[in-house]
Amino acid sequence: MEQTSIHPLAPHHIPGYVAGADGSDVLFTAMVIFGIILVAALGVFYLTLHAIPERMAHKSNHPQLQIVGILALLALFTHNNLFWAAAILVAGFRVPDLLTPIESIADSLAALKAKALGEPQPVAEAPEPSPAHGHHGHGHPHAPDAPKEES
Repeated sequence: MEQTSIHPLAPHHIPGYVAGADGSDVLFTAMVIFGIILVAALGVFYLTLHAIPERMAHKSNHPQLQIVGILALLALFTHNNLFWAAAILVAGFRVPDLLTPIESIADSLAALKAKALGEPQPVAEAPEPSPAHGHHGHGHPHAPDAPKEES
């Protein structure tokens, strides 16, 4: 058999990123793995970014947590940044409670009127405390104090 000679212009060393004769391609395999990791990392970053308003509202025990969650989901599914900005604003600011002081003023005025007219004073019912940390009715019920018997 005849021995084939190498062409004088052919390189004597082939770089590692060139596909081998057996069909293995190291560079292609590395780029596929890198691409899968990159897509997964971008997905995690995107979903983490969209969860910022919900985390803010949950951390501060915000009363409008459901609205913040709905706005964040709308922003996620519609790709409309206005919903996400609204969710951030709702999560960041609390609407002041104006009803409680007005009710307290009204109760005080009713008590003063009853006192001035000599009528028995109405007993205002104390509102029940809201459950801590969003537990809806899973706490211990508070029983009213039973009347004490005199002996």
